[in-house]
Amino acid sequence: MDGKHMQIGEVAARTELSLRTIRHYEETGLVTPSARSQGGFRLYTETDVARLMVIRRMKPLGFTLDQMRDLLDATDALDSDVALGAEEREGLLERVRAYQREAAEQVEKLRVQLSRAEDFEGTLRARLEQDAQAAGG
Repeated sequence: MDGKHMQIGEVAARTELSLRTIRHYEETGLVTPSARSQGGFRLYTETDVARLMVIRRMKPLGFTLDQMRDLLDATDALDSDVALGAEEREGLLERVRAYQREAAEQVEKLRVQLSRAEDFEGTLRARLEQDAQAAGG
Protein backbone atom coordinates (compact mmCIF):
# COMPACT_ATOMS: atom_id res chain seq x y z
CA MET A 1 0.00 0.00 0.00
CA ASP A 2 1.23 3.50 -0.67
CA GLY A 3 0.10 5.31 2.47
CA LYS A 4 -2.67 7.90 2.37
CA HIS A 5 -6.15 6.86 1.38
CA MET A 6 -8.56 9.14 -0.46
CA GLN A 7 -12.29 8.96 -0.80
CA ILE A 8 -13.88 8.87 -4.23
CA GLY A 9 -14.71 12.59 -4.23
CA GLU A 10 -11.06 13.56 -3.85
CA VAL A 11 -10.07 11.05 -6.52
CA ALA A 12 -12.72 12.48 -8.85
CA ALA A 13 -11.40 15.99 -8.31
CA ARG A 14 -7.80 14.93 -8.88
CA THR A 15 -8.51 12.89 -12.01
CA GLU A 16 -11.25 15.16 -13.40
CA LEU A 17 -13.44 12.09 -13.77
CA SER A 18 -17.02 11.95 -12.51
CA LEU A 19 -17.99 9.74 -9.57
CA ARG A 20 -20.18 7.79 -11.98
CA THR A 21 -17.26 7.21 -14.36
CA ILE A 22 -14.99 6.01 -11.55
CA ARG A 23 -17.70 3.63 -10.33
CA HIS A 24 -18.18 2.40 -13.92
CA TYR A 25 -14.47 1.64 -14.20
CA GLU A 26 -14.74 -0.26 -10.92
CA GLU A 27 -17.75 -2.25 -12.20
CA THR A 28 -15.85 -3.17 -15.36
CA GLY A 29 -12.82 -4.28 -13.35
CA LEU A 30 -10.41 -1.60 -14.56
CA VAL A 31 -9.87 -0.08 -11.12
CA THR A 32 -10.53 -1.51 -7.71
CA PRO A 33 -10.44 0.66 -4.60
CA SER A 34 -7.51 -0.37 -2.44
CA ALA A 35 -9.63 -0.42 0.69
CA ARG A 36 -12.99 0.40 2.21
CA SER A 37 -13.65 2.56 5.22
CA GLN A 38 -15.50 1.20 8.23
CA GLY A 39 -18.58 2.90 6.79
CA GLY A 40 -18.10 1.09 3.47
CA PHE A 41 -16.76 4.08 1.50
CA ARG A 42 -14.33 3.36 -1.31
CA LEU A 43 -10.75 4.30 -0.44
CA TYR A 44 -8.12 4.89 -3.08
CA THR A 45 -4.34 5.30 -3.07
CA GLU A 46 -1.92 7.17 -5.33
CA THR A 47 -1.48 3.94 -7.28
CA ASP A 48 -5.24 3.82 -7.92
CA VAL A 49 -5.19 7.47 -9.04
CA ALA A 50 -2.30 6.74 -11.42
CA ARG A 51 -4.29 3.83 -12.87
CA LEU A 52 -7.30 6.07 -13.42
CA MET A 53 -5.08 8.63 -15.13
CA VAL A 54 -3.88 5.97 -17.59
CA ILE A 55 -7.50 5.16 -18.37
CA ARG A 56 -8.40 8.84 -18.69
CA ARG A 57 -5.55 9.38 -21.14
CA MET A 58 -6.46 6.34 -23.24
CA LYS A 59 -10.14 7.19 -23.64
CA PRO A 60 -9.82 10.22 -25.95
CA LEU A 61 -7.49 8.20 -28.16
CA GLY A 62 -10.29 5.74 -28.84
CA PHE A 63 -9.02 2.76 -26.85
CA THR A 64 -11.70 0.29 -25.78
CA LEU A 65 -12.23 -0.91 -22.22
CA ASP A 66 -10.75 -4.27 -23.21
CA GLN A 67 -7.64 -2.56 -24.59
CA MET A 68 -7.35 -0.49 -21.41
CA ARG A 69 -7.60 -3.65 -19.34
CA ASP A 70 -5.01 -5.41 -21.49
CA LEU A 71 -2.50 -2.57 -21.18
CA LEU A 72 -3.07 -2.27 -17.43
CA ASP A 73 -2.64 -6.03 -17.04
CA ALA A 74 0.65 -5.86 -18.95
CA THR A 75 2.00 -2.94 -16.94
CA ASP A 76 0.82 -4.53 -13.68
CA ALA A 77 2.74 -7.69 -14.56
CA LEU A 78 5.85 -5.67 -15.45
CA ASP A 79 5.58 -3.71 -12.18
CA SER A 80 4.90 -6.72 -9.96
CA ASP A 81 7.45 -8.31 -7.69
CA VAL A 82 6.96 -11.63 -9.48
CA ALA A 83 10.06 -12.69 -11.39
CA LEU A 84 9.40 -12.85 -15.11
CA GLY A 85 11.25 -14.97 -17.63
CA ALA A 86 12.98 -13.09 -20.42
CA GLU A 87 10.46 -14.29 -23.01
CA GLU A 88 7.47 -13.39 -20.86
CA ARG A 89 8.94 -9.96 -20.06
CA GLU A 90 9.62 -9.29 -23.75
CA GLY A 91 6.07 -10.32 -24.62
CA LEU A 92 4.68 -7.86 -22.09
CA LEU A 93 6.97 -5.11 -23.34
CA GLU A 94 5.85 -5.77 -26.91
CA ARG A 95 2.22 -5.36 -25.84
CA VAL A 96 3.10 -2.00 -24.27
CA ARG A 97 5.04 -1.01 -27.42
CA ALA A 98 2.01 -1.84 -29.56
CA TYR A 99 -0.16 0.46 -27.45
CA GLN A 100 2.47 3.17 -27.64
CA ARG A 101 2.54 2.91 -31.44
CA GLU A 102 -1.27 3.01 -31.62
CA ALA A 103 -1.33 6.02 -29.27
CA ALA A 104 1.22 7.81 -31.46
CA GLU A 105 -0.94 7.15 -34.54
CA GLN A 106 -4.04 8.48 -32.79
CA VAL A 107 -2.17 11.57 -31.58
CA GLU A 108 -1.08 12.31 -35.15
CA LYS A 109 -4.67 11.96 -36.38
CA LEU A 110 -5.81 14.34 -33.63
CA ARG A 111 -3.09 16.83 -34.63
CA VAL A 112 -4.43 16.82 -38.18
CA GLN A 113 -7.99 17.29 -36.92
CA LEU A 114 -6.89 20.13 -34.63
CA SER A 115 -5.02 21.83 -37.46
CA ARG A 116 -8.11 21.66 -39.67
CA ALA A 117 -10.29 22.97 -36.85
CA GLU A 118 -7.89 25.87 -36.23
CA ASP A 119 -7.89 26.68 -39.96
CA PHE A 120 -11.68 26.68 -39.95
CA GLU A 121 -11.88 28.90 -36.87
CA GLY A 122 -9.35 31.27 -38.44
CA THR A 123 -11.39 31.45 -41.63
CA LEU A 124 -14.51 32.36 -39.65
CA ARG A 125 -12.61 34.94 -37.56
CA ALA A 126 -11.19 36.55 -40.73
CA ARG A 127 -14.66 36.65 -42.24
CA LEU A 128 -16.08 38.36 -39.16
CA GLU A 129 -13.21 40.86 -39.06
CA GLN A 130 -13.74 41.59 -42.76
CA ASP A 131 -17.45 42.16 -42.22
CA ALA A 132 -16.77 44.35 -39.15
CA GLN A 133 -14.37 46.53 -41.17
CA ALA A 134 -16.82 46.82 -44.04
CA ALA A 135 -19.62 47.85 -41.67
CA GLY A 136 -17.42 50.38 -39.90
CA GLY A 137 -15.87 51.81 -43.03
